[in-house]
Amino acid sequence: MKNNKTHIYFVPGLAAGCNIFEYIKLPEETFQLHFLEWLLPISDDEPIEEYAKRMADLVTEENPVLIGVSFGGIMVQEMSKHLNCKKTVIISSVKSKNELPKRLKLIQKTKVYKLLPAKVITNIEDFSVYAFGDFAKKRVDLYKQYLYVRNEQYLQWAVYNVLHWNQVTPPKNIIHIHGKDDQVFPIKHIKNCITIEKGSHVMIINKAKTISKLLAELL
Repeated sequence: MKNNKTHIYFVPGLAAGCNIFEYIKLPEETFQLHFLEWLLPISDDEPIEEYAKRMADLVTEENPVLIGVSFGGIMVQEMSKHLNCKKTVIISSVKSKNELPKRLKLIQKTKVYKLLPAKVITNIEDFSVYAFGDFAKKRVDLYKQYLYVRNEQYLQWAVYNVLHWNQVTPPKNIIHIHGKDDQVFPIKHIKNCITIEKGSHVMIINKAKTISKLLAELL
């Protein structure tokens, strides 16, 4: 008997594991969920297009739906160029380089990113010592819980490709879900999206019920 379920492939955010999707619930009779973990880059300068092709090779079902969060949203757009996708959904992400905030564009131009990201993320436990206040400590605990990839080569590669992503025209059949309180990719730079009230950059976790309902309706 043929399986008529819609197959959904999820890609997490930068350095995150697929446990960020643990609260997403969709009807089992309609959807089959698959979760893709990050691959390590072949080299420091592996083009994102070639990396995305390797990720796309992990998709085994025809006409899939791809869902990506943050950098995962960028990745599923690149993956969709190698697949015949039913839909591509990005959450807390951007559809083109034009939606990046000015501060990230400045970081890209000044190359400050070369000095920071890998060490900060790989040593998050050490960093937590300096997090003062309940809110800051909760945020650090959240990152400690969901960070999965701490390989420095991957982190440097991923940060570089967020900042240097050159897409101008989004792929067809794309759905963009974005939080109004996203501080990483502020909503004022985002066009043509479905907004989530009080949604932050980590709303895939703390707004999972709202997002699950929305996905079930859209897909």
